[in-house]
Amino acid sequence: DLNMKGALPVFVGREQELRFLESKYHAAGGRLVVLYGRRRVGKTETLRQFCKGKPHVFYACRECTDKLQLRNFSEKLLREDLPAKRYVQEFSDWEQAFRSIQELPYGESKRLLVIDEFPYMCKENPSIPSILQNLWDETLKDANVMVVLCGSAMSFIENELLAEKNPLYGRATGIYKMTEMGFYDAVQFFPDYSPRDQVLAYAVLGGVPHYLRQFDPSQSLAENIKQNILTKGCVLYSEVDFLLRQELRETALYNALIQAIALGNTRLNDISQKSLVEDTSKTSVYLRNLIELGIVEREFSVDAGTKERANASRGLYRLTDNFFRFWYAFAFGNYSDLEGGDVEGVYQYAVEPQLAKFASYTFEDICRQYVCELQRNGKLPFRYQRMGRWFGKTTVRDSAEKSGLRVAETEIDVVAVSHDMKEYLVGECKFKNSPFSYGEYLDTLTKLKPQQEKASFFYALFSENGFDPRICSEAEHNDHLRLYDLEDIVRCRLQ
Repeated sequence: DLNMKGALPVFVGREQELRFLESKYHAAGGRLVVLYGRRRVGKTETLRQFCKGKPHVFYACRECTDKLQLRNFSEKLLREDLPAKRYVQEFSDWEQAFRSIQELPYGESKRLLVIDEFPYMCKENPSIPSILQNLWDETLKDANVMVVLCGSAMSFIENELLAEKNPLYGRATGIYKMTEMGFYDAVQFFPDYSPRDQVLAYAVLGGVPHYLRQFDPSQSLAENIKQNILTKGCVLYSEVDFLLRQELRETALYNALIQAIALGNTRLNDISQKSLVEDTSKTSVYLRNLIELGIVEREFSVDAGTKERANASRGLYRLTDNFFRFWYAFAFGNYSDLEGGDVEGVYQYAVEPQLAKFASYTFEDICRQYVCELQRNGKLPFRYQRMGRWFGKTTVRDSAEKSGLRVAETEIDVVAVSHDMKEYLVGECKFKNSPFSYGEYLDTLTKLKPQQEKASFFYALFSENGFDPRICSEAEHNDHLRLYDLEDIVRCRLQ
């Protein structure tokens, strides 16, 4: 996306999305592409980047009446040298307007039309998808045309535009759901930060380009947090409230639910109790709405089966948006102090002492992204089919027990499993001021004992501040143990 700090705008990341769009553009015949995702993830800027150097029409829909939308769309199209320009100042209906796409004077190039925020167009005229479908079936699918429909209303696009029995079902030749940037794209916004500060910045902002653009990479992380998040009047100060009010009713209730999750309540009953919503079925409905907005996700252990995933009471709820997590962990509860201008006090007493601990969960996510990069580059001992967090009952060390072991509820930061479940990669992540201790390493070895009898186990340890010398010594002689320090992970060194 665009990083507006500095002399010239520089587009960052989104290589995969651009490759996808380019492949559709260069394919023969008509292409109907749907690109969608939550607000702020950079859909519009990605599409503008894709359109650079290509003859195209880029139309951004507004929330307005159908007649005004048609007039605006007509004006945009008729700026091109269409034959209809000699006869009309405005198309009489949407069918005529869409039909004119084929007449765009682009020579041998594809006739490229991008309609941004397409749901606004359909809101005032629900027949538009049917009109487009009929034209697509009649002529456009065989023409040298590419139409990109873009939108942020994810539930509308998934449940009304693309779902079975809806007009455009089966017509789209490409469907791409854009999510926020991963760590390795996001840190390009802060190239001069130390590896630790890059992790902290990502923990605070996540991979949403709109949020990343608000920080000035020439300022320290602390100053950016104070000036660009905690100071009344800055863009991010009102972002959470703005987004919730734009997308949802009952914002007070949603605030309570999101805060409960941000403070570590991940199970349905705990979230209900903490937010004082006594009916868990009601809580489920509200959480589903937050999932559709891309703010919350329902997470399952990496080994969870289909039956468990279908159980409404199972799984853990997590905030997918790092900035929301930061806001509700530190700013929401100190809102009155921030309104009074006590930015320094809130940062010094609420944010600074807890920021590293807050970032430890994000560090685990970064380590999983690193493991993905290792697999992509063939640097793992086997190719995994599934990878994620594991949680459930497993063996842990306990000096009070005669055997030195006991069974307890626990979590494992990274577990990757081969397709035949004959190979496991178990990873633990430590984001703290001290080295990965030998005791923590021994704890890691005890987990998933039953599976160890049936499969080969490999171990990956990830640490901000190095490792106990005994671990390093063991890694030199153990092909099943790999160590990754902060520089390896953040700089994406592929060992």
